[in-house]
Amino acid sequence: MFDLIIRNGTVIDGTRADRYPADVGLRADRIAAIGNLSDTESQHSIDAQGKIVAPGFVDVHNHSDGWLLQKPNFLPKTLQGFTTEVLMADGISYAPVDATTRAHWLYYMRALNGLMQSHYSGWESLADYMQLLDGHTAQNTITHLPYAHLRAMACGWDRRVPDDVQMEEILAGVERGMAEGAVGISTGLDYIAECFATTDELVEACTAMAAQQGLYATHVRYKKGTLAGVQEAVEIGRRAGVPVHISHFKGTSPQQIDELLSYVDQVAVNEVDFSFDVYPYLPGSTMLNFMLPYEVWEDGPLGVLPKLNDPAIRRRFARVLDRYANPLDQMTIAWLPGRDNARFIGRTIEEYVQQADAPPADALCDLLIEENLAVLLVFHHGDDALVHPFLSHEKYMLGSDGIYFPDGAVHPRLYGSAARLLGPCVRDHKLFSLEDAVYKLSAHPASRFGLTQRGQIVEGFYADLVVFDAATVADRATYADPHQYSVGVEHVLVNGVPIVRNGDAIEDLGPTWPGRYLKFKA
Repeated sequence: MFDLIIRNGTVIDGTRADRYPADVGLRADRIAAIGNLSDTESQHSIDAQGKIVAPGFVDVHNHSDGWLLQKPNFLPKTLQGFTTEVLMADGISYAPVDATTRAHWLYYMRALNGLMQSHYSGWESLADYMQLLDGHTAQNTITHLPYAHLRAMACGWDRRVPDDVQMEEILAGVERGMAEGAVGISTGLDYIAECFATTDELVEACTAMAAQQGLYATHVRYKKGTLAGVQEAVEIGRRAGVPVHISHFKGTSPQQIDELLSYVDQVAVNEVDFSFDVYPYLPGSTMLNFMLPYEVWEDGPLGVLPKLNDPAIRRRFARVLDRYANPLDQMTIAWLPGRDNARFIGRTIEEYVQQADAPPADALCDLLIEENLAVLLVFHHGDDALVHPFLSHEKYMLGSDGIYFPDGAVHPRLYGSAARLLGPCVRDHKLFSLEDAVYKLSAHPASRFGLTQRGQIVEGFYADLVVFDAATVADRATYADPHQYSVGVEHVLVNGVPIVRNGDAIEDLGPTWPGRYLKFKA
């Protein structure tokens, strides 16, 4: 007797092996049998006739950290088949914190991850925060160790090089984070605090996780140029003796793409254990304050607003805008909290500047002051086909980079990344087989991010499973109408518990939800 049998389906097991017909029997949280179970009884069953049965999908780069505290079944993700979220990307999140940094981080993250000061409940360590999610979400979660948090606690927010005592504190923080189950260090070297970290500093920090082979996952110094940023990341990994993973790695012209992928194939993979993620769209999204000159951050996020009235800062910001790759008419306001400016959500920065009747730097500094730094943008540039060579690469796995605001004009990658990879990228663009697409979403990221006994349909593995229709699975979200769930995913199970049934999310799973706080290689 099984607790549940998925009957009559076609199994794609996550390893890139050919699909095959089979039933999948579950007991408790495990896959107990695979094969012909037609004569076997079960308490519950799912008819998967004509459908694919695959391992649950893993999103290796996202901004779900805060939203999972508020929305246990995070529908934009679970309705695509994501069963595990790798949290705290880009070196910035909500933990670890102390009494001096906590308020700064909640303030800074407002336009990226949704929490407010009132949501703080006393957590300090990574483990404290992750325990808040354990058994309280539909999805499993595992976390990076965000480097900016360690640096700010040890050194403050400015550009000083850590002294010996401060570096010892950072190293102790890395060791503590790894002991708490982190997959490794994440950095976002264009973001607050960590933008001041030198290559040597990052090498030394990474040595503290070399014994566990923790992953150095990095938003590189893209402002210095993508190739130069990736070269620095490879140097860090090589010198520290750790694997390297590049976040949202893509190019914006055929020439740049050839340059980047040639470097990966000829150099990077020969110097370090290398991988990368990206979402299947070319446009990006991040906070407007990302574009500010770095000196505004030297007193922490709560010290920024007075600096934005400084004419010298505004002049420097004007120079940044003048040389930025995206013109103002190709940047749209995706979200901001203020009601007075809400009418500009979905409209371009150029439209906002025109109505302000002020120079762009002045208008945008004033907007950031009005909105307490919390302005999210979408950057429109180029054709999505330019990301296809990255999606097809052997070292690729999916990271949605999804950012959610229910009242925002957010990037559709949140709602559509997995479905686009499984559907249009396979059926229409013929970039790879469906078996390859499933591998990029399951076994490959599960292995890379240390998810033990997950990511494959194997007897004895955890029962994180997705049932979908290969003929219809597709993204529906657009830039004009982003809050559109993907179609074609019919059933999703996490640790043997259904969280999506017949295409509809299960909203009430009782006092204990199936999602678990997972730990690296545990």
